[in-house]
Amino acid sequence: MRPPWVNRFNAEGDDGLVDRSSRPRTSPTRTASTVEANVLAARTEHRRGQDWLGPELGLAPRTVSRILRRHDVPRLCTLDPLTGEVIRASKTTAIRYERDTPGDLVHMDVKKIGRIPDGGGWRAHGRQMGSTAAKKKARIGFDFVHSVVDDHSRFAYSEVLPDEKAATCAAFFARAAEIFQAHGITIRELMTDNHWSYTRSNALAAQLADMGAKHRLIKAHCPWQNGKVERFNRTLQTEWSYRRVYANNTERTQALAPWLDDYNNRRRHSALGGLPPISRLSPT
Repeated sequence: MRPPWVNRFNAEGDDGLVDRSSRPRTSPTRTASTVEANVLAARTEHRRGQDWLGPELGLAPRTVSRILRRHDVPRLCTLDPLTGEVIRASKTTAIRYERDTPGDLVHMDVKKIGRIPDGGGWRAHGRQMGSTAAKKKARIGFDFVHSVVDDHSRFAYSEVLPDEKAATCAAFFARAAEIFQAHGITIRELMTDNHWSYTRSNALAAQLADMGAKHRLIKAHCPWQNGKVERFNRTLQTEWSYRRVYANNTERTQALAPWLDDYNNRRRHSALGGLPPISRLSPT
């Protein structure tokens, strides 16, 4: 019996020897094209991953993931959170950990973001807004978003403050500890980076001593060791700070508390099996 390629050569000549796709002519179990269109439309509108899109659309997250990969949809981490345009390559880490109970460890950090001038910034008016010499010299300044995230539950608390001085950080942590305590979280250990506002703050050290909590510092130049709050900072940017166009800085600041409420009580978290952080806290 002759090999199939011989028959192809006899029938088609040299063209019969060209490599052909092994893809089947039909795929009866493939997701319907209308469903795929709905997934792609939802991804474009909401810019969320398969763990969020799947339950919303009544599909398995794995099915949504395959649809997105089949259509070469870029990963969320490579997109601009406001425009959805591809802006950078992604970088991931495979090392993960999680404390056993809420309060065993909390992570604290500060994210600096540019203030929004009255009337909106370049996201509202385009990049040409900063093209003139006068506008380039205008000093709008920065906001400092202070955050504390619980390692086990991912419950988070944030405030927009004017600086990241030691006294400011200590006062914020005191308020965060009260919020956490009100939700049944007793802080036993705090992790921060090596910024002087944490390492040289007598007020913060006194607070931790009063609480009987330990201060753990990450290794220098290894921000991934404080990864849960670093990841939370990125979520803050994509879903609150840069998710929509704000008319002024006050409008953005006022939108933080409602977003935090949604994050803690309703937003699905992939690391928690699609449940919000509040699901891992005991009723108080």
